[in-house]
Amino acid sequence: MSNWYPSKEELYYFNQGKLQDGYKVFGSHLIRNEKLEIVATRFTVFAPSAKNVRLLCSYNNFEGWKHELTKVDPSGIWSITIPQNLEWNIYRYEIFTHDDKVIYKSDPYGYFSEERPANASKVYDIDFYEWNDDNYLQNKKYSYNEPMVIYEVHLGSWRRKYGQFFKYNEIADELIKHLLEQGFTHVEFMPLYEHPLDDSWGYQGTGFFAATSRYGVPKDLMYLIDRLHQAGIGVIMDWVLGHINRDSHGLYFFDGTPLYEFDDEKRRENVVWGTANLDFSKGHTKSFMLSALRFWMDYFHVDGFRIDAVSNLFYNLGDSANGLNKAATDFLKQISYDLFQIDDKLLLMAEDSTAYPGVTKPVSAGGVGFNYKWNMGFMNDVLKFYKLDPVYRKWHHDYINFGLVYAFSENFVLPWSHDEVVHGKGTLLTRMPGDYFQKFANYRNLLTLWATHPGKKLIFMGQEFAHFSEWNVNRELDWHLFRYPAHDQANRYFRDLIQVYKNHPEFYERETDSNSFEWIDSMNYQQSVFSFIRWGYNTHSIVVLNMTPNVYHEFEIGVPFKGIYEEILNSDKDIYYGSNQYNGLPLKTVDEPRHQKNQHIKIKIGPLTGLVLKYKGEK
Repeated sequence: MSNWYPSKEELYYFNQGKLQDGYKVFGSHLIRNEKLEIVATRFTVFAPSAKNVRLLCSYNNFEGWKHELTKVDPSGIWSITIPQNLEWNIYRYEIFTHDDKVIYKSDPYGYFSEERPANASKVYDIDFYEWNDDNYLQNKKYSYNEPMVIYEVHLGSWRRKYGQFFKYNEIADELIKHLLEQGFTHVEFMPLYEHPLDDSWGYQGTGFFAATSRYGVPKDLMYLIDRLHQAGIGVIMDWVLGHINRDSHGLYFFDGTPLYEFDDEKRRENVVWGTANLDFSKGHTKSFMLSALRFWMDYFHVDGFRIDAVSNLFYNLGDSANGLNKAATDFLKQISYDLFQIDDKLLLMAEDSTAYPGVTKPVSAGGVGFNYKWNMGFMNDVLKFYKLDPVYRKWHHDYINFGLVYAFSENFVLPWSHDEVVHGKGTLLTRMPGDYFQKFANYRNLLTLWATHPGKKLIFMGQEFAHFSEWNVNRELDWHLFRYPAHDQANRYFRDLIQVYKNHPEFYERETDSNSFEWIDSMNYQQSVFSFIRWGYNTHSIVVLNMTPNVYHEFEIGVPFKGIYEEILNSDKDIYYGSNQYNGLPLKTVDEPRHQKNQHIKIKIGPLTGLVLKYKGEK
């Protein structure tokens, strides 16, 4: 068959770093005739420093001399078209380098791969999945003034079948049932593109266009996402944009030179993670990653991306002392601009621990262009506070207060992520001080602050039922804990708390408005009781958090309006494994000022308790 050539337009945009659909140019492609019959297979790869490129595949018994690729463009694009249907063929490229070495590489743009520990690519028919999520896509809303509760999931250790992985399609029913029962609005999958090592959790990728074969074929993942969408659940993909795995079959030194990564060894080698940093001053690197993100939007209908380790993109080696990584920062702005043109309801989230300004401002307003940023300060400070014995908490109110100084400076997500339940840190439950009862009381109190504090919500799997053991990537969660009343009741509280959050708009509808939050009292050091108001457009609620084991029977709280308040949630109820100190009757205001308010109410508040009071008007 005659040689295929990329168009001049494709070449131009590829070299400029602006090609969004590089997956149509590179990789393996099944060629169809007018009857949609597969009549040929094309392989195309970018290897500008290679002297020669051969195809090793099942069809030629892995004898590369039988199928040498042709250099179809001087920039280094090699291609071959074989007049055979090679679907499911295993293949890799045999690359002869500039220094006369021979290396063997998987396809950077490959759609599928062998299951680890094997690592060759597979020819896969990625087209013609029949989606049934039109209703979801057409009715998707802008997220800013909507409730958002994200469930972070590692698919291989959420549940297992006799110790083995569930396939994408096999896990759909059980996962969707759990998400709906718990009240989650979105699921965030830890990286599902191809990666060689389970213990990397997916963060050291080699195949950014290939859904990992651990859990099945790509169309099985399409089915899972399709089913999630039909159930009204949004899907976010965790994504490592800035660095790559260094295994010999991957992108690293792809043609014998640092093709996608930095030429400078000091900037390239990420010693802490054992990975290689990508160089976004190179047009083909930008086109590669931009195309990968676009591919997952087009072919897998994902609703958004959580970009990992953004500090490593803002600054060289993640350290501001090393200077700004301008090329990577500019690329973040580029992908924001381009991807929001495709889906203006996209979720683009930054896992960023820096104080870099304007992370969630639009590019048009001088920002980086994410629409959400993980609030790492909230996560770290609040967990430090709750880890303290209650007797010492009065000296550390700033761990709770300080977050409100910057809570509205960006659009934040409040994350209880996987990083907080590994490496000896404990879990949300086990890091709490006190005896068994107090640990659970502190856990429920923590969740109350998290759910009622400004910011979207994210929690890692297992923490919704007070998981006792740290996360272990090599086994499933301890689902048997539901047989124990303390964990079952803790989960009941989680479910009820999420329903309060989702059904009372004051907790989300003015998310970016600093006037939606008002402290009543954050300075009660002696008793360590915090209280604040969350304001909606037409309603408000009061949240009270008792950070000590003391019980107060007539605790006075200043309130803004005269009338009736009702307790709609109390973490100390016995149905939640509490001591059952609650306010059963409507709370009528008293015409005496407290906390700079003209009215106050008297409440009972139990030990280590969080409660929510709803204003019901003048009755």
